Amino acid sequence: MLSVFTKARKSLGRLGALAGAALLAACVPAGGPIGGGGQQIDPNAPVPVALLVPSGSGQATDELIARNLQNAARLAISDLGGAKIDLRVYPTAGQPAQASAMAIKAVDEGAKIILGPVYAQEANAAGVAVAGRGVNVLSFSNNTDIAGGNVFVLGATFQNSADRLGRFVVRAGKGRAGILYGNDLPGQAGRTALASGIQRAGGQIVFQQGYEVSQNGITAAVPGIVAGLRNVGAQSVFMTANTSTDLPLVSQMLRDNGIVPPSTALVGLTRWDIPAQSVSLPGLQGGWFALPDPGLSAQFQSRYQAAYGEPPHQLAGLAYDGIAAIGALVKQGNRNAVTAQALTQGSGFVGVNGIFRLRPDGTNERGLAIATIQNNQLTILEPAPRSFAGAGF
Repeated sequence: MLSVFTKARKSLGRLGALAGAALLAACVPAGGPIGGGGQQIDPNAPVPVALLVPSGSGQATDELIARNLQNAARLAISDLGGAKIDLRVYPTAGQPAQASAMAIKAVDEGAKIILGPVYAQEANAAGVAVAGRGVNVLSFSNNTDIAGGNVFVLGATFQNSADRLGRFVVRAGKGRAGILYGNDLPGQAGRTALASGIQRAGGQIVFQQGYEVSQNGITAAVPGIVAGLRNVGAQSVFMTANTSTDLPLVSQMLRDNGIVPPSTALVGLTRWDIPAQSVSLPGLQGGWFALPDPGLSAQFQSRYQAAYGEPPHQLAGLAYDGIAAIGALVKQGNRNAVTAQALTQGSGFVGVNGIFRLRPDGTNERGLAIATIQNNQLTILEPAPRSFAGAGF
């Protein structure tokens, strides 16, 4: 998950389906006050949209991300039908100062809304730079610290997964929960999200323990963790660990010490199917985790591959979603299509990874599926909801 843990706060106070993302039919209030800030558009003319990408940094990863974001945005534009988008691309080099300058330049050149940038600090800087101009920023960050006012985060957040998992686990009768988390920024942020999600779902947190994110730290912590979980009769264990660092060892040591499904549910806050070979890890068998609608995600990946000859980066879908949401609103012919009031309409949108909606506080809510791993294969236990009034919410 990119850009979650680059802490940034605004220097200003907080201001008041694959063929194009469609507006969802259900009208479910997103909750909270809705501001009306944002630029008015001419619904009879192409809408100028600025896309801020991290090209120019000299980093190969940034260039890859930038290319994928541009490709996905253009793919979305080709799917819009009646809505006309004038896409203008601005390089930020992944730097806050340049992101600020490019945001100002984009608005000076007529942009009515900004899509991007990627990293939290540059998204924060872009938002601050154009807040006084009444321009909304749909950033690709998933750092909710920067959300609010004219800045929205499109990236998948820990809270989305924690809320979905909390509801599923409580319904499954495993509501006496333990939380294991790494003593680093991702682990701490994940622990906070899990605690909130479990409690909101009606579960009870009966055990929490952190550990140093290292082989020695995990090995030293596990005996006490296992004893603590047994002493309190935990029915489920939520973990913030991810496949690239601590998850393989943490999950295997729990299993080796008798903390195993189905007697104790093992629940992951992060994706357990990325990279693909992770599903072969013995410690993950029988565990539960959340992921975007796999059917819609596969469709997007296939279309992107066919169009551009390479698989899409994991952030590419956010650019598609942003353009498609803007396009869906523009199609309505409303001059207020890119204002905060329109962007946060409670029915949400259908994007390439499923349903999503932007909330008045700048965060987002996404529909997720629940999956398990059995015999080294991913199996969907509960599909992603197709509306915000459906199962899973």
